[in-house]
This record gives sequence, C-alpha cells and structure tokens, in this order.
Amino acid sequence: MKAFKWNTELIIGTFLIGFISLLALTSFFYTPYDPEAMDIVNKLQSPSFIHLMGTDQFGRDVLSRIMVGARLIFFIGISTVCFSLLVGGLLGIASGYLGGFVDTLIMKLIEVKMAFPGTLLALMLISLWGSNMPMIIMALSIMNIPRFTRIVRSGYLQYRNTTFVEAAITGGINPFRIMFVHILPNLASSIYITATLSFASAILSEAGLSYLGLGLQPPLASWGKMLGEAQPYMLQAPYLAIFPGIMITLVVLGFNLLADGVRRL
Repeated sequence: MKAFKWNTELIIGTFLIGFISLLALTSFFYTPYDPEAMDIVNKLQSPSFIHLMGTDQFGRDVLSRIMVGARLIFFIGISTVCFSLLVGGLLGIASGYLGGFVDTLIMKLIEVKMAFPGTLLALMLISLWGSNMPMIIMALSIMNIPRFTRIVRSGYLQYRNTTFVEAAITGGINPFRIMFVHILPNLASSIYITATLSFASAILSEAGLSYLGLGLQPPLASWGKMLGEAQPYMLQAPYLAIFPGIMITLVVLGFNLLADGVRRL
C-alpha cells in the first residue's frame, strides 16, 4: 500500500482504466440512447444537456456510441492479449527451457515474423480473410506473439540454471512442473507489464485499421471508425473527432502508465 501511495503513474493509470471500464460495464445495461438508432432530424447536434457529446451525421448519440465502443475495445484488447500470451508464452517457455535446436527453430520463426511490419501483416491478413471480429483479433494477436515469446524466453534463460531449478531437477520433479510451477511465477511482473503494453498496442492498431475502413464494420461503434467518419465534418462538427480521439488517448495512456507503475513496484 505504501508503494501504491507514492506511485503516481500507477494511481493515474488505475483511475483512467477504471473510468473506461466503468463506461464499458455500464453500456451492458444502460446507454442514454440506442447507439444504432438514427435520427436524421437531429443530426450533427452540438453537445448539450440532451446529447452530452452531440450527435453524428446520422443523428446517433455520440456518448452512447462511445460507451459501446469502450466495451468493444476491451473485448478486442483482452482477447488479443490472452491469445498472444498463450501462444507466445508457450513458445517462449519451450525456447528458453529446452534450448538447443528447439530454441534456434523458434527464434528463427520469430525473427521471420518480425521482419514483416506488424500493421502491414495485419492489413494483408484482413484483406485476404475479411474484416470480421475474429480475424481482427487473430491479426492483432499475431502481431504481439513475438513480444511475449522474447520476454518469456529471456526469463527462462535467466532462471533455468539457478540453484532452485537444479535442486528440483535433482529431486526428479517433472519438467512440466518445473517450467510452470517453479519458474513461471517468477516472470509474473514482466508478463503483466508486457500484457498492458500489448493491450495499448492492440487498441491503437484496431483504431488505425478501423480508421482506414479495414477494422470493425458499421454499425459497430469502433472509436477508430468514428474518427474516420468524422473526417468530412471536421470544420462543421469537430466534436465528432475530439471525443473518440480523447477516449483512445486516455485508454492508451492509462495502460502505459499502469505498465510504468508496475515497473516501479
């Protein structure tokens, strides 16, 4: 608690992510208006007491769409981090603990993957297989797998020759138990930091893809898609770009501050 009290980054990051999470949770059972309901008569209404963040070019309430968008970005971020952590973590464990030919083979595959720019690879996959939710998650996960593989591998290289691991091997303990019970818990902090950074990266990448029209498709309320739709109305209704832009900034800043805060603990 003392460390948390003086850890400004952790406090601010927790507050920001808590605020976005509250919006996402609230959207499951309440939004001011139907986020997909069009009202052409009231389109492009400036922020007011009736519509706190105004309405878009179709008369949809921006605040309601922001709330639903928070739910979507958390689903995409969590799914991406879980999948990339599972695959990348297993590859890192095998590479770092077994070493030898397995380590060489896995790291060569990771280097081949890293030779392709992540966003370009995501664009290629989505162009081939479509811009549906599962494919977006798959593309973003593939982008983040090398990050988890490298961090887990480095941890296992560090711990596999330590005294407590050698004692466990001498005692005849199952290698899987050594990998997952004796070594893995020591990497919890590094994995958590990597996961928070990967979450922020996934959100930014999804927003970029949606802005280009290759991410989530209408009528889903993606913040990146909202930015793209706001571009023709920048002079007439700048709030259409300001509010989703602020939300993307806050959630990415929050996860980056969380990572910095945990690193200081």
